[in-house]
Amino acid sequence: MKRPTSKMFPLFRFFGILFLSIVCHRQSSTAQAAFADEKETDPQVVKNLDEWQDLKFGFLVQWGPYSQWGVVESWSLCAEDETWCKRKSDNYVEYKKSYEELKNTFNPSKFDAASWASLAEEAGMKYVVFTMKHHDGFCMYDTKLTDYRVTDTDCPYHTNANADIGGQVFKAFRSKGFKLGAYFSKPDWNTPYYWWPYFATPDRNVNYDPAKHPDRWQKFKDFTYGQIKEIVSQYGKLDILWLDGGWVRPQASKNAELRRVIQYDQDVDMPKIATMARSFQPGLIIVDRSVGGKYENYRTPEQHVPESPPAYPWETCMSMAVNWSYDPDDVYKSTYQLVHILVDIVAKGGNYLLNAGPGPTGEFHPDAINRMKEMGQWLKVNGEAIYSTRPVKPYKEGKTCYTSLKSGEVFAIYLADEDESVPPKKIVLNSIQPAPGAEVHMLGYKKPLKWEKNGKGVLIEVPAEMIRNPPCQHAWSFKISSVAH
Repeated sequence: MKRPTSKMFPLFRFFGILFLSIVCHRQSSTAQAAFADEKETDPQVVKNLDEWQDLKFGFLVQWGPYSQWGVVESWSLCAEDETWCKRKSDNYVEYKKSYEELKNTFNPSKFDAASWASLAEEAGMKYVVFTMKHHDGFCMYDTKLTDYRVTDTDCPYHTNANADIGGQVFKAFRSKGFKLGAYFSKPDWNTPYYWWPYFATPDRNVNYDPAKHPDRWQKFKDFTYGQIKEIVSQYGKLDILWLDGGWVRPQASKNAELRRVIQYDQDVDMPKIATMARSFQPGLIIVDRSVGGKYENYRTPEQHVPESPPAYPWETCMSMAVNWSYDPDDVYKSTYQLVHILVDIVAKGGNYLLNAGPGPTGEFHPDAINRMKEMGQWLKVNGEAIYSTRPVKPYKEGKTCYTSLKSGEVFAIYLADEDESVPPKKIVLNSIQPAPGAEVHMLGYKKPLKWEKNGKGVLIEVPAEMIRNPPCQHAWSFKISSVAH
């Protein structure tokens, strides 16, 4: 993941997020071109993508030994002059050594995957993407290909019965019926096959030219292939392989979003990886982020929502706070903001992959827990307008977003102003009109509402008792049993 900031540099927060929004907005135009000529054709993958689009709300967990410092994950190791790469030391060599030695003190004694899964279930989330390995190369699962892992004997947590953290996460969430995704970073800043100690590491890229050192690059390709094979073959059924670090790709790939940072052709042979992964996990959804083409089955705009509905499967991945990783002093979005973002995304046909980073003990920040519980309360009332829906024109007008079920019902979701604690007496829709004899209900309220035609739209009356005692906060959903065409 790209980082907008860390807690040590609050002045960069606004500008970092603004930069990411601009970059991600530019991604969308190149993405449409990539999807136009290389759509997935495997029937099982297509079916799984359709089912994934029904889920709407997912949980992204980024976690590692860096949580002990409360700093940005991985990026402080990167010697680029970017806001998310800042570190609190002037000596890079000493800093990198200290960062890597965090493995020797990582002991999340309060980690409980079952409680995570219960919290996510209470939040109304339907799938999870867990970070098995980020760019720093630290593995949160029991890999046999490096000792830079949570189960190594130098990591104090290795003696715990739950030491294979990735495996425990998948087991716990699978028991709750979640779809499972494995986040895996293609770049690895720990292995000598990517960052060769013979050379300096000037940026995020491989620090040697693979064309000049093909034997070393082949070792990196074998290492990457081997670790992905471990993940897809040893942890039961997986649904999504979520690959990050899009600069590791063929230099001639069609999506040029990361062209400014790509120095070398970094082809890891995705056709071979995909064939292997799907031999263990038939129909596996593969998300080769920002690369485009056949192995990016859906797109992942980061920290923003597209202005209009994209013509391909997509999810917005977004941090609940400012940072992706744990920061004890971080500022979390309000439940009001999160509900409105969710509705905006779903009305445009996307999924919302919401991130929180656990702290060094394995527990989430109290604000993250509260937000997730409050999101769940809203979804208990309004979930019918969210799950398994598809976009319907005009998607949004004024303060109202629209969704529809495959069976034809349409939902108008009225987004309250921040100081608007009760629904208005009348809801006016200009572009949607109920069919003759149709019923209109507010979700959370059993009695049908009175409505009348209003031009090409409709005027819905909200009873006084609903205004006095609304079923939820932040947004109210109106279900129209059938609409005029």
